Amino acid sequence: MISTKGRYALRVMIDIGRHQNAAPVSVKDISSRQDISVKYLEQVVSILSKAGLIRSFRGNAGGYKLNVDPEKCTAGDILCEGSLSPVACLQDENNYCERSSYCETLDFWRGFYDVINKYADSVTIQDLIDKAVGANGSYCI
Repeated sequence: MISTKGRYALRVMIDIGRHQNAAPVSVKDISSRQDISVKYLEQVVSILSKAGLIRSFRGNAGGYKLNVDPEKCTAGDILCEGSLSPVACLQDENNYCERSSYCETLDFWRGFYDVINKYADSVTIQDLIDKAVGANGSYCI
């Protein structure tokens, strides 16, 4: 299951990508738009910053900007802090389940896990930004 921090991290990356211009995007503005407390948001941006996905700018006009190309960064890159595994026995590299050698459903779960990972790795931040802009009717022609 994807953690709350993982879900929020994806939302934060989209928000920053949509709103970064010449000036960095402030935590306060992200908090307001995404309805995430500033305190919790600071934890999320810290994770994203340490992962090199965003960079911070200090000062009165400080905030965050994407540190990656949104056309190359995928949802899978952002959701890497936890496993996308649908079952516990596939969460680690080694399967320690006592039934793994004869489990009738393990191949199904592996296939399902592969589909999840392929999808997460196929959707870029830019795809999500474009979809968000379209959903809000904010296209400029």
